[in-house]
Parts: sequence; structure tokens; C-alpha cells
Amino acid sequence: MADEEKLHIAMFPWLAFGHMIPFLELAKLFAEKGHRVSFICTPRNIDRLPKLPLKLLPAIDFVKLPLPHLDELPENAEATNDVPEDKVRYLKKAYDSLKHPLTHFLQSSNPDWVLYDFAPYWVGPIAAEIGIKAAFFSIITAAFLGFLGPSSVLMDDGDEHRKPEDLLVPPKWVPFPTTVAYRYYEVTKMIENIEGGDAGVSDLYRFGAGLKSSDIVLMRSCSEFEPEWLQVLENIHQKPVFPVGQLPPTPYDTNSEDEDCAWKSIKRWLDNQGKAGPVVYVAFGSESKPSQDELTELALGLERSELPFFWVLRTRRGSADTEVVDLPEGFEERTRGRGLVYKSWAPQLKILSHDSVRAVLTHSGWSTVVEALMFGRPLVLFTFFSDQGINARVLEEKKIGYSIPRNENDGSFTRDSVAESLKLVMVKEEGKVYRENTEKMKGLFGDRERQSRYVDNLLGYLRANRPLKIKSLPHMNAFGKH
Repeated sequence: MADEEKLHIAMFPWLAFGHMIPFLELAKLFAEKGHRVSFICTPRNIDRLPKLPLKLLPAIDFVKLPLPHLDELPENAEATNDVPEDKVRYLKKAYDSLKHPLTHFLQSSNPDWVLYDFAPYWVGPIAAEIGIKAAFFSIITAAFLGFLGPSSVLMDDGDEHRKPEDLLVPPKWVPFPTTVAYRYYEVTKMIENIEGGDAGVSDLYRFGAGLKSSDIVLMRSCSEFEPEWLQVLENIHQKPVFPVGQLPPTPYDTNSEDEDCAWKSIKRWLDNQGKAGPVVYVAFGSESKPSQDELTELALGLERSELPFFWVLRTRRGSADTEVVDLPEGFEERTRGRGLVYKSWAPQLKILSHDSVRAVLTHSGWSTVVEALMFGRPLVLFTFFSDQGINARVLEEKKIGYSIPRNENDGSFTRDSVAESLKLVMVKEEGKVYRENTEKMKGLFGDRERQSRYVDNLLGYLRANRPLKIKSLPHMNAFGKH
């Protein structure tokens, strides 16, 4: 590719690994196609990201912006999985303090485009002032962004006000029948983020302002999966909306003896379980942590199902999390042989690819959904917060995910409902539709050629609409002479 055709793209994700990793996946795809990327984040997070293949290192610059320390945050806390849920608001406050160093970097490096997440709602105006094009990049589904609505509603900037109870029904700007909406117990868990709380700025406002000031909107989505929701986004925001594909994971440099050793041990266990029956993989991502009551019922439900399981269990969020949860007494002893609880990092993609794994019990976080559907694994859903409720409704509508029945008001559930949900999706005849539909998803979510076409389409637009950069002329005096 000729130098004049190459783009310089800056990327600025929110401080959650469920956000940073999709941003990095898109950065890798840009780099593979010959473009230069500046990936901007905090030092400790950059050091914890998966290592890039050597061939991509020259094309991706990691730009470290130190995160200002707040007394309310633990030492070295730079990501959502470093802090308890009630401390994330302070992480957003610290993140907003990166406005000035980010501005300085954009001014000095002068990229063609900057791609930013929902949290730094202030990036768009900065880019416009400098003369850089800005793209709002949502790593969440088009259904979620479409459900949230127009910027005027999100910013409370007009006659329409979005109240918590409005999230319990499909919004009026969705022109087709749908069951996509939050449950009451899901909304109550999100009240502080909806209203702002100590973070000063609500998540809804961040979304609205970020979308309003962007030149275009990029979605971790594809038109084959949710075309109607992508159209809703174009209608309500009146600007180009580009699906960038589902961003299934691509190879990283994994020359780590510890990781290889961990996988060999896990693989041996999964190989042996294949003879006992289908295994359910249980994982709730890097942020979602069950309460003690939830953990107890989930564990006893797994036990009651009598199905083999591999559970990656997170019992605390960072060193400041004082609410450590514990498995029921005797659980691991009673399930030894058919169940394994793993309390450290595990190679999720390799586990999901193993033939003995036949279903996933998940929080509905989209990265886990993408990885599960790449291998045709049906989903049993247990939501916690954020976009997860909307994701779950989308998966329910398409009959590729089944939610554990819960009390609408408080979200409570029973061990019996856990056991029955697992057996329904994994082995019972009435759950066959979930197994068949997820098998069909493999070609959509794991297709590398389709993914490449989405990125090519986006890059074509980014090149055609890059800002005009005037080359500096030799210094001249007031009379026009050198």
C-alpha cells in the first residue's frame, strides 16, 4: 500500500477488558491491512493486554497515559476488574482526568481518525477542534445502542426524559415488534449508572454526548445478525453507521510456559470428561461477580443437574473487594470427578473449542457470546448489569440463549431452575432448537472472510473521508520571501 493511502488511526477504549480487547482486535485487523494504529490506554492495562504477533508490532504503537490517583481507588487500580462494583464510579472520575493528556497526544500526533468508547464522551469536540475525524465505537450490540435511543433523550436535552421505568418496555422509536427490554431487577442494579451518582456524569449522558459529537458510529455487529437494529441507529442518529463485524479473537503471541501448562492440564480433564457426557462451561467474565446467595444457588443447581461442568470462578474484584464469596461447604468434594472449579486465569477460547464442551452458562457479555457462538455452543443466561439484559433478550428472541427463570422484582432464583435450565438446553428434546440454532451461528460468528470484508468496507470510508492535511510550507517572512 502506498504511504498516501495509509491511515493513522488512534483508538481510546474504556478501562474494562471487555472493551479493551475488542478495540485491540479491530486494531490488529487495521494493522494487518497496512495501516498505523495508536492504541491509547493506561500503563498497567497495556502491560496486561495479550501480546501481539511479532509481525504486527511495527504497526501498532501503545501509548501509555498514566491514570491520576484518587484516594477512593486502590493502589494500581486501572481497570474495572481491579475494583469492586461500587468503586467503578471513581474509576470514571480518574478516566475523565485523561482529557488533557489525550488532547496533547492528538495534537502532537495528528491522526486521521480517533475511535473512542462510550465513557470519554468529551473526545468528539476535542477531535473537531484539532481537525481530526471522530468515530464512536460501540463494542456492544446494535440492539443495546438502539434501545438506549437518540442523543437528545440520553442527554436529557429536550422534552423527552428517560426514566428508569422506561427501560422496562421497548421504546417508541423501535418500529418493529420486539421483546427486547430490561427486567425490573436488572434496572434496579443500574440505577446509579443511569442517574450518575458520584461519577458526576451518568452512563446514559456519556453515550448520548459521545454519539452526538461523532462523525460516524461503528458497531461490533453485522447486518446478517441484527439488520433491523442497525437501521434503528441510522434513523435516530442521522449519521453513517458501520458494522465492523463480530470481531472474533485472532491469534496472539502466547509463548508462555505457564499458559501452556495450564491448558495441558485443563485439556486432560476435558478429554476425560468427554466420556462422561456433555460439559457445561461456566464463566461470568472479568467484571460480573455473583452475590453469596446467587453463588450458592448456582453451585447447588450445577450439582443437582448431574452434568459435568468446568467453572471459572471469580470470588472477588480486586484487592479492595471485601465481599469475598465462597462455594457451599462440601460442594467441590461432592462434585469431584465430574466438576472442576478453576479460580485463576483460564484459556477461554481453547476451552470453548474443545469437543466435550456443549453449552455455556454465561452473564451474556458480548465477548463471551461471540466466542461461544464461534463454536456453536448454546447459551444458558444469567445476567448481572449493564448491557447484559438487552443482550439476553436478543439471544432469547433468536432462540440461541435461554435465561434461567428468575423473580421479576428481586431477581432471585432457585437451584432447581438452574438445574432444569441446563438440562433443557443441553440434553432435553424441547431444547433441541437452541442446539440447532447455535450450530447455524458458527458460520456467521467465526467467518474470517466475512469479518475481513466488514473491515475493508469501513477502511474504504475512512480513507475517502480522512481530513485534508495541508503540508507545511517553508518559513516565509512578511513579504513573502524565504
